[in-house]
Amino acid sequence: MSEFFAAVEKCLCELDPQRKKDLTFELVEKWQDSEINSKDRELTIPVDIAGRPSKPRLVAPRELPRRSLHNPEGHAALVHAIAHIEFNAINLALDAIHRFGHLPEAYYHDWLKVAGEEAYHFSLVNEHLQSLGYQYGDFNAHDGLWEIAHQTKHDVLVRMALVPRVFEARGLDVTPGIIEKFRLIGDNKAVEILEIILRDEIGHVKIGSRWFNFLCEQRNLSHDETFIELVSEYLIGSIILPLQRDFRQKAGFSDNELNLLERLASSPDVS
Repeated sequence: MSEFFAAVEKCLCELDPQRKKDLTFELVEKWQDSEINSKDRELTIPVDIAGRPSKPRLVAPRELPRRSLHNPEGHAALVHAIAHIEFNAINLALDAIHRFGHLPEAYYHDWLKVAGEEAYHFSLVNEHLQSLGYQYGDFNAHDGLWEIAHQTKHDVLVRMALVPRVFEARGLDVTPGIIEKFRLIGDNKAVEILEIILRDEIGHVKIGSRWFNFLCEQRNLSHDETFIELVSEYLIGSIILPLQRDFRQKAGFSDNELNLLERLASSPDVS
């Protein structure tokens, strides 16, 4: 295995969140200083179970209790849920690099940038969680993000369509509302952190759009039709309205894609 992919695998398999964050930062720094590159693309054996700590305990989404943001535990639980998303996002970006070979150098550059930014997001949210008197792992969580990574492991085009352009794009729709909830309870630090995350996530979804479109062109496929077909096949019912069209357009969605997504969400049998 090349030095680059070995370093990515080390980050991906690391169990400790703090250590994973630090290893990811080190890898990004080496890449930026040209100490390491992806040109030596020897075949790697994909990692099916990414490294994560023993806590949080993973449960079905329906088993997660609904909590009020207006008490300390509910407040911390929402911050913890965001930390969990950002931790999983580190693994998703690293897996997008490690699993899929023989892509342009720019692909690995893009997803390593994403991994570094997700590690930064996790560090911000985790520090804020600790300031509230809690640790990552104190609340239960679900594993939906890694489950969709597993479902899309067979094809990089499917991965680019569904992870950044459905699951991460969902963050573009809901984060403004979450920011407002934190603002109403006076948690200005959470507002500041989420504004950083929202800004960066537009770029992450745009990277997913870029490589999805690249792969469609490479395979002579229609961007819009292929995207809607994949959403219909894998994630019917996962598109929830309203969509934040402005943010999604900045992230590389076409007007036609957004119209088709809205139709699909309103009438799941229509594609």
